[in-house]
Amino acid sequence: MQFRTSDGLTLHGDLVVPSVCTGAAVICHPHPLYGGDRFNPVVQAVADACIAAGLATLRFDFRGVNLSEGSHGGGTAERLDVLAALDVAAQHRNQGLLLLAGYSFGSMVALDVCPEAVDAWLAVAPPLGMMPTAPSSSHDPRPKHLIVPEHDQYSPPEATAAKSSDWASTTVSTIAMGDHFLAGRLDTVTRCASDFIGVLASR
Repeated sequence: MQFRTSDGLTLHGDLVVPSVCTGAAVICHPHPLYGGDRFNPVVQAVADACIAAGLATLRFDFRGVNLSEGSHGGGTAERLDVLAALDVAAQHRNQGLLLLAGYSFGSMVALDVCPEAVDAWLAVAPPLGMMPTAPSSSHDPRPKHLIVPEHDQYSPPEATAAKSSDWASTTVSTIAMGDHFLAGRLDTVTRCASDFIGVLASR
């Protein structure tokens, strides 16, 4: 599918709408300059959890990736991409949950986008240890869940804990024996994401 950003770019994505839809999710991919796109296996693992939970799930390519128009915006312009994707997903939420998720670079972009429509954030391997400032959602009272690989090369659990210790409404799962790329740990990613969605659904 295609959709437009507020600054006039056409982006490409894949939207899956379950037959019984209980909400919606947008998933942001890892760094475009290092090969990240919507087909990333970690993105797929999160999508599997969202779809299984009945969420209309949109994965999309940031500007400048594959067939999406524009060029890489350093994580700033990409916030407009996320807002446009949320508008698409919100049309299918059926008054249910709207989840904003991301992996690596995509998680940091997601955590920096805080429209009222979003109910919660899910960040997989967020590279917090490399970030000079906290994202916009850090002190937002809405739920946030961080999935942190035990051996993450960019932000191991200790660094992530130090950066997020004063965040509001934030929980953390650690994936044992996983590194930043989560090879061999995709089922665990799906399970952690499913658990968080389940907690949100029970609220």
